[in-house]
Amino acid sequence: MYSSIEEYQRQDVIHKCYYPLLEIAQNGFPISIELSGLTLETIQQIEPRWVEELKRLLKSKKVELIGSGYSQIIGPLLPYEINLKNQLMGFDVYEKILGVKPRIALVNEMAYSKGLVDIYKTVGYEAIVMEWNNPYRFHKEWSKDWLYFPQYANGINDKIPVIWADSIAFQKFQRYAHKEILIKEYAEYLDSHNIEQARFFPLYANDAEIFNFRPGRYEAEANIQKNEWKRIKKLFCVLKNRGFEFVFVKDTLKYKQNNVLNFESPQQPIPVKKQEKYNINRWALTGRDDLGINTKIYRLLEEFKKDTPAKEDWQKLLYFASSDFRTHITQTRWEKFEKELNDFVKKRGAKPARFVIDNTKNTYCKTFENLLDFTVETDKLNVTFNKKKGFTAKGFVFKHKSDKPLIGTLPHGYYDDISLGADFFSFHSIIEKPGEHKITNLCVTDYSIDKTDDTAKIKTICRSKEAIFFREYKIFKDKIRVYIKINLPKREFAIIHPFSITFIPENFDKNTLFFATHNGSNELETFQLENRAVNHSQSLSVLISAKHGLGATEGAVVVGDKDKKITVEHSQTLSALIPSVYYLPIDETFFLRLQYSAQEMDETFKPANTPQTIECEFLIY
Repeated sequence: MYSSIEEYQRQDVIHKCYYPLLEIAQNGFPISIELSGLTLETIQQIEPRWVEELKRLLKSKKVELIGSGYSQIIGPLLPYEINLKNQLMGFDVYEKILGVKPRIALVNEMAYSKGLVDIYKTVGYEAIVMEWNNPYRFHKEWSKDWLYFPQYANGINDKIPVIWADSIAFQKFQRYAHKEILIKEYAEYLDSHNIEQARFFPLYANDAEIFNFRPGRYEAEANIQKNEWKRIKKLFCVLKNRGFEFVFVKDTLKYKQNNVLNFESPQQPIPVKKQEKYNINRWALTGRDDLGINTKIYRLLEEFKKDTPAKEDWQKLLYFASSDFRTHITQTRWEKFEKELNDFVKKRGAKPARFVIDNTKNTYCKTFENLLDFTVETDKLNVTFNKKKGFTAKGFVFKHKSDKPLIGTLPHGYYDDISLGADFFSFHSIIEKPGEHKITNLCVTDYSIDKTDDTAKIKTICRSKEAIFFREYKIFKDKIRVYIKINLPKREFAIIHPFSITFIPENFDKNTLFFATHNGSNELETFQLENRAVNHSQSLSVLISAKHGLGATEGAVVVGDKDKKITVEHSQTLSALIPSVYYLPIDETFFLRLQYSAQEMDETFKPANTPQTIECEFLIY
């Protein structure tokens, strides 16, 4: 399923990459092989002889099978039902084709969340393989020695042993195999991890497709100078002669230690393997149309909930959820995939769903207006909009939570710190193109009001450069619904943040601030801010526009303190947006914003000349 490989190249990959892998195992070096159920089914169709050889080596205990589900999906981006079904259907394929049920699971793309731990335990996995480097980066209180032994990953309700992969180690291994470093340098690197006492170190935990084959993904790919599998075999023999012992992944579990670790952190709620350009936005907001794919996945799931889908329908959904369609997918495969997905969505009748509000009648719903402001008041809400700045929220009082506004606008001069010397709005949209001024809806806006005794509806429209911003606010007794549509002439390199909320610092308890959401589980993951700076949407470079984000897979983010909280829901079937948190502690106060993204930039992003529409809906209460 490797994104850069055309379907006609798959047999070539099997012969150049997969058979040599089995040959190493045949030569007595224990190899642990991870492959998804979908990959296994595909190989069975193309080259059943390879599958028979794998079965023989499994039976003779020369190979260990590592599971990963039916499809390589990014768990923290998809809801609980899909994650659970993916693992269960993966087991079905492994047992049907190989007659083996794996004990250990690889976390796909090492995209980890706390909630996934409980799913792995629920389906029956005994341990997981996860990268060390990124979690350790935000947990310097960990001992470096913990890398060399299995530890425990702490879930929401359970824990599971974790066996470490190491991104620096596997990249060093690749460089050696590609003849970019000599065996002497590689051996010195391994020696830096070696001591007299026995311990474990992962040589390699990544793709087999890159040895003796080049997917064509990168311009700077190394040329194949020699048989790279021979170099790998030579390395194994040298290491064996130097006294290193090779073991299966499962063998390390006998030596697991009892440290129970939280891999996630407020700064990095979803750890992902390798360098920072490999973050959750890579499969959510970039590519050829990550947002569109993921939104259709949510629509299909909602449709599935209405009846009992056939096994083949679930397999289709999991196939569409595969991570490889979201990165460097080739044009040929993309066109085929896009047609398959759209045809399936049409066949299932999967459509977006707007929020339906069961509105308890208000005692009153009043509106007040002057030159600058428009205010709506109900029994439990009071919200003032700024007419001169795109009907952004100036102040929002939830009367049953506080008599002061909890969200709204922080005016220029609110902070002494010159780096925060600006107005900070709520409910606005921002589009940023490289090297150009921002496009926003922060201008005088055409609007209309439709008020009844129970509700007030405000519609606005604003044109800024080539963008058209349409908004609809509907204020109910104790909540507000915000609908947004942004029309653009084409899809081009840009950051698109359709909605943001700024929190009013003096009306929260700084010491107990938290945010919470679902990242692939059916239970909330809670992150205490604890005076730590957090900036999920911080850019890495001109090419990579954001580093982190939240899955929000049940469409909800909660922000609050020990006394109160605000919940923001968004319709995943309208747009599967990625929320992010920006928190900056400043002396006795702080800056806190919740921001939603519909598009980010990285090296996988592909522009298109067709019109682009961003449509999203929020419920705040």
